Amino acid sequence: MNMHTTPDGTVAPSAAHSPLPQPLPLQYSPAGTPPLTRVSLAYVHQRFNLYLRFGQPERTLQLDHWRRCAIFKPSAVFCRVRWQANDQGTTLWQLMVLQAGTPLDTMQRLPGVRPGARVLLHVEGELKVRAVLQQIDVIEAQGIDACTVAAAYWGTLGNRLAAWTSGPSVAPLQLPTFTADRHAAALAARDLP
Repeated sequence: MNMHTTPDGTVAPSAAHSPLPQPLPLQYSPAGTPPLTRVSLAYVHQRFNLYLRFGQPERTLQLDHWRRCAIFKPSAVFCRVRWQANDQGTTLWQLMVLQAGTPLDTMQRLPGVRPGARVLLHVEGELKVRAVLQQIDVIEAQGIDACTVAAAYWGTLGNRLAAWTSGPSVAPLQLPTFTADRHAAALAARDLP
């Protein structure tokens, strides 16, 4: 059996004689093509719903009756909502606003998002998820595409929600609004060199 030394100094059998199959690359990208981000989506009636609230995938693949895969170009912004339940009721509410990575970005690894994404907003719990969904509805009611909202707004919204605690003695939740003026300013700032 052929042996080789690994980078940490231990001796291991050669990969040529390994009984385990070699892992395949996560995705194939021809030379010069930026890698795409794949997002897993699923639905099981009254048990599990993993869906996109907003986002413009390059394409969507239907894997089977319950599962789909949305594929995004680099730098695309999208919102993924996860809801889970069991026989006793809802067990998980989760909402994430994510930005697909570019080849030189640092990305966070997330379940169901390959190879990873930049997290702009992450909230858990029914009250917080519903509050963000209401903010998204307000943004879209103004005719603004939620995919083009400034990343700083999602960060501010996440910080406000992280600082907020529910309870009878706590002041009502005051979330920042994203207006058409702020949107115009964000778009103008994005166009600056």
